[in-house]
Amino acid sequence: RFAHDGLEHIVPLLHESSREVVPYSAVGPYSHERYIDDIQETSAGRANPTLIDIVVGESYDTMAWMRDHGVKWELATLKFVKRDQLSTDHPYELPPGGAVRTVHDGIGLTDDLFAAVEAAEGIEIRYESPAHELIADGSTVLGVRVRRGDSFEEFYGPVILASGGFEASPEMRLRYLGEGWDLVKVRGTRFNKGVMLTEALRVGAQAVGHWGGCHATPVAGDAPKEGDLAITDETGRHSYPYGLLVNKDGRRFVDEGERQYLYTYAKTGAAIRGQREAWAAQVFDQRALHALQPRYSTQTPVVADTIAELEAKLGIAGGQLERTVEEYNRSTPADVSGFDPAVEDGLATTGLPLPKSNWALPLDRPPFVAYPVTTGITFTYGGILVDTDARVVDNEGKPMPGLFATGEMTGDFFYHNYAGGSGLMRGAV
Repeated sequence: RFAHDGLEHIVPLLHESSREVVPYSAVGPYSHERYIDDIQETSAGRANPTLIDIVVGESYDTMAWMRDHGVKWELATLKFVKRDQLSTDHPYELPPGGAVRTVHDGIGLTDDLFAAVEAAEGIEIRYESPAHELIADGSTVLGVRVRRGDSFEEFYGPVILASGGFEASPEMRLRYLGEGWDLVKVRGTRFNKGVMLTEALRVGAQAVGHWGGCHATPVAGDAPKEGDLAITDETGRHSYPYGLLVNKDGRRFVDEGERQYLYTYAKTGAAIRGQREAWAAQVFDQRALHALQPRYSTQTPVVADTIAELEAKLGIAGGQLERTVEEYNRSTPADVSGFDPAVEDGLATTGLPLPKSNWALPLDRPPFVAYPVTTGITFTYGGILVDTDARVVDNEGKPMPGLFATGEMTGDFFYHNYAGGSGLMRGAV
């Protein structure tokens, strides 16, 4: 997520291998002010304005800097729509804040960055060497102690903490996020267990931010327990705005169409965690299937000719799913010809206690299709305080000499919810 002036401003960032989809794509401008508004809106106005302003202000130049170091950018068009659905007559309207990704997703990003490190001089990578504790004298950090198989090794010099939050630690998730969070699936690395975050607090770093909050998203019910590099991000299930999201009791529990998914997926995953057995189903009919992201092809859906049959196959008892769908269908607009999955189309329900604010298509074209989903945690929001030079700040409000931090390790950026892609930019800046 970065600030830009539209497609012409983005094209110079793109790798030549990805230029093919440019004529099939459209992107409106994404201003500095709108970026800040999106972060503050999703964070209920709590995000640190000084730090956010730096991230947003340096976002475009950081994209160019990464390009110059070999990171390959592409338009995210094929993330949202299949290749055979593209047309130059009607270019696909990409969300301005989520228009660009790396070629080959996260694998491509880390491959490109490791290549940049290996091409540079004076940088050594040490494997099987987890950081164990900080070497400190008062508030000054002198170095880091590293744990090896049969010994400790000490390194002296300034330390940059970039080892993430505690999303891979079931113990810390339960302690800070609450009941049931120890059981969720981990979307990313199994190594972010909060070890150095805890160590930073031990030597006097100031805790800040939403320690009871996290980025959690709907993932396939059969997703692996922890991130799997072989399948990358293909388990995410983000097309729920175009159908209904129901729990084990056959009831809706969120406004599926509140906004585009990039503004709601992080809190929707948490909402699923609050349901019985952390289980939900995304339900679609044939009218909406074309709008599903291509990644849905990696999961076998539950299919039925009637809602009653679908209910039975999903293990939902009591006929509540039928009642939910009937009540929902009665509340949908009479004319849904304006349905547009690329924008917030204003097709809203009327009269429902829990509305659906956009994309309110009736479910009336069988066969019906359901994808069971659960909660996958991405990263945690609580962290340590840094100043405008990324120096870690101690409990007395003073920078700690020799200690810096970046990325998920840092707090005071995100609260409650999240605008997709802004965490990647925070770490990059």
